[in-house]
Amino acid sequence: MPVSPPPFRMTGGGVELGGDEILRGVNLTVSAGEFLALLGQNGTGKTTLLRSLLGLQPLSTGTLEVLGVPVRQFRDWPRLGYVPQHLVASGAVPVSVREVVSAGMIDPGRRLRRPRHGSDRIRTALERVDLWHRRSDSFHTLSGGQQRRVMIAAVMVKGADILLLDEPTAGVDRESVALLRGLLADLSGAGATVVLVSHELGVLEDLVSRVVVLGRRPGGSVLYDGPPPPPDTLRDPHGHHDPEPDPRDSTPGWSA
Repeated sequence: MPVSPPPFRMTGGGVELGGDEILRGVNLTVSAGEFLALLGQNGTGKTTLLRSLLGLQPLSTGTLEVLGVPVRQFRDWPRLGYVPQHLVASGAVPVSVREVVSAGMIDPGRRLRRPRHGSDRIRTALERVDLWHRRSDSFHTLSGGQQRRVMIAAVMVKGADILLLDEPTAGVDRESVALLRGLLADLSGAGATVVLVSHELGVLEDLVSRVVVLGRRPGGSVLYDGPPPPPDTLRDPHGHHDPEPDPRDSTPGWSA
């Protein structure tokens, strides 16, 4: 029986932005069904690495394969779901919660048609994130935690089985953290691959199967790669997220 290629395989990955080396010598293979946490202190390249895996930030050095395909040739982007930390959208045209989730089902290969039974799938997803009652509200009126839950609902209706999240619990109220944890536990239990950026494991520690700690050193950016928790000497003492460059790339399949 043929072995499926891993969701991600990066070899010698490096990123340089504005003359500053953000990542160096990253060798990272993410296996199917893995729950991987990217940790590290401020400015160590966690978000940059996540965006590189998504094809949003091109590598300056090294190679990246997504599901066994070089990233520039990869086209099966619907299998990947992305939940950014900061959700940037124009408030000039109000968008409802339902519309945001509905957009997750659009298939560009089918003339932007939505699949049959889409309404049922939207309702199921919004009920699962406990936001069906807010379906007609403007997305911009929701709290940060509620917005992240809507984005996860969009990933669910999309049918993505590879989920990447940037600081999903940062600045989020306790209720949303508990709901987010439950959602991630369910998705992981169903076989999804999860890669998330965080400054600490917190309530997600028992879900995480592997930790990669990033840092700045001449030998490469990966300081630790193994089971949780990482050594105490590598934990982030500051507890906040990287203010990293957010380059706007037009890689097919994603909009920054």
